[in-house]
Amino acid sequence: MTEFEQLYHTYFNDVYLYILRLSGNEHIAEEITSDTFFKAMRSIGSFRGDCDVRVWLCQIAKNCYYSYVKKRSRTQYTEEAEMQAIPDPTPSVADEYARRDEIEQIQKALHGVGEPYREVFMWRVYAGLSFKQIGGIFGKSENWACVTYHRARKMIKKELEGKNGES
Repeated sequence: MTEFEQLYHTYFNDVYLYILRLSGNEHIAEEITSDTFFKAMRSIGSFRGDCDVRVWLCQIAKNCYYSYVKKRSRTQYTEEAEMQAIPDPTPSVADEYARRDEIEQIQKALHGVGEPYREVFMWRVYAGLSFKQIGGIFGKSENWACVTYHRARKMIKKELEGKNGES
């Protein structure tokens, strides 16, 4: 097994779960994860080793996902109109849309949160990293990561409550 194949087998699930949490969609997570490893394979020579390989791969995945979202936002309005014309076959589809809407609201609220709170929240929620790992990424303590994460959650909650109050 080549070194890259070992990397793929070791970190595929971590990257997939990170994107699944970010997107809330298995198909998108599979597509972005594949794209991530393709890009990682092309740029493995430029990896300096300044951070954990999983962090590097999740950064690539995050960039791939944001590019995907930006590209999709141009065609989303047409697709949403088409989707609304399709009758709702089961209640679980409605639940899925509600869940996606909730994820979208959290992501929008997250954009209003400054650094390092946004990054710490994303590493914790979307990548599932421990506070110790997050602290290591920032060169800070485990306690710093925990406090920063909880402050970020509080900011996001406040932002969501403000938006719900506007409705």
